[in-house]
Amino acid sequence: MELTQTQVREYDRRATERDETETATFGVGCFWGPDAQFGAMEGVVRTRAGYAGGTKRDPTYHSLGDHTEVVQVDFDPERTTYRDVLERVFASHDPRRQTRKTQYQNVVLAESAAQWETIDEFLAGRGLTADGIDTRVEQLSRFYPAEDYHQKYKLRSASSLVDAFDAAGYGDEDLRESPLAAKLNGYAAGHDADIAEALPASE
Repeated sequence: MELTQTQVREYDRRATERDETETATFGVGCFWGPDAQFGAMEGVVRTRAGYAGGTKRDPTYHSLGDHTEVVQVDFDPERTTYRDVLERVFASHDPRRQTRKTQYQNVVLAESAAQWETIDEFLAGRGLTADGIDTRVEQLSRFYPAEDYHQKYKLRSASSLVDAFDAAGYGDEDLRESPLAAKLNGYAAGHDADIAEALPASE
């Protein structure tokens, strides 16, 4: 796939604004894979890898404390729902099993009463409860973005695509928050992101 700086800027300019999206935060093992998988999901606008679920202040990859690797996704509620995101989260792991290492545990972090209600209804529909599964279901207290080199990990290895972001003047935070980077990260990981049809015409 060929990509130009104009396509990068125009795709992101057209994307759903941050204040029109909702956010879901969860962990299902190492965050590189879910960051790519959910970036390719229909309706997801932005993704970011990070740390949450613990008490240590300002965790880092090499000083994580009691935090877990998580992914945060911003989605357009007119195109997908929190329940749709939960469907994907629980399809990607067995909620009756949990790894011992806190860093890679399965966790769903609710951000609002509405999300708690959706989680409870979702689990009840499967004969489960938040207290009766090994997946942690908790209130999100704070999300810490991971280091830049963890963001869009698969995309960063595709130099032919990353070069267009560099040419567009994107820094590390811009790449992390870019809607197009989220889709291309999924594409680079082999997920069906339908990206070619969505790209603006090249210059």
